[in-house]
Amino acid sequence: MQIISADDRLRERRGAKVLIVGPPGVGKTSLLRTLDPARALFIDIEAGDLAVLDVPIATIRLDDWPTARDLACRIGGPNRSFPPSACYSPAHYDAVGGKLENLDQIETVFVDSLTAISRLSHRWAEQQPEATSERTGRKDVRGAYGLHGREMILWLNQLQHARAKNIVFVGVLERNVDDFNVATWQLQAEGAKTGRELPGIVDQIITMQFLDFGDGKPPIRGFVCTTPNAWGYPAKDRSGRLAQIEEPDLGKLLIKLTTTTQGDLDHATATR
Repeated sequence: MQIISADDRLRERRGAKVLIVGPPGVGKTSLLRTLDPARALFIDIEAGDLAVLDVPIATIRLDDWPTARDLACRIGGPNRSFPPSACYSPAHYDAVGGKLENLDQIETVFVDSLTAISRLSHRWAEQQPEATSERTGRKDVRGAYGLHGREMILWLNQLQHARAKNIVFVGVLERNVDDFNVATWQLQAEGAKTGRELPGIVDQIITMQFLDFGDGKPPIRGFVCTTPNAWGYPAKDRSGRLAQIEEPDLGKLLIKLTTTTQGDLDHATATR
């Protein structure tokens, strides 16, 4: 156990953990263009990188859940609370090669998308023994979803522990109407557990959407960063630094979230 002095804590690099949700086609993947490509890592799960084919950014493509867990372990580091047989333990970290290559040069990890990674997790969970009833030998849907939910939360917590990195998750925003004709907006993902627990894991929840202000002008694209808001979009600002509507520029947003003084903010903005 170590006490971190106030001065050391203020000097410490702290990345933001951000979830950006929006409808398909609003430009979530194109937010990569607002980042320094030499300092960013693109985790491509959707194979939907057509909009950024010309962006010179390091990329890792994922198409299975075990590889996704290995990657999270190499980014977040070993968790000493886990036994050697568990994912994210020091033994797992050593077995997969330790720290990800060139991780020290990476400032922002961009995960596209949380919707797609949830499908990989659920597909894997359906194939595990826990997803089969011991009594009947048939598929156990509740067991599969329970395992999937636990796996997703552990994966998100692992990336959350990459304290010095910005971790940006993007996901599809969907509109649901209940039996009482009440409409709500939520993240499109397999299972309910991930959506329920995400607000306690990430620092920021931001809706990227075309916004109509009712002034007769065409809708404009923007980030909705706080609630309550006129559209009922999901949002949360743990930092207290954001206006309700921000410019849809991820690079500028991350600077605003992680810069500690106004002088540093002015310098970071000028040199961006």
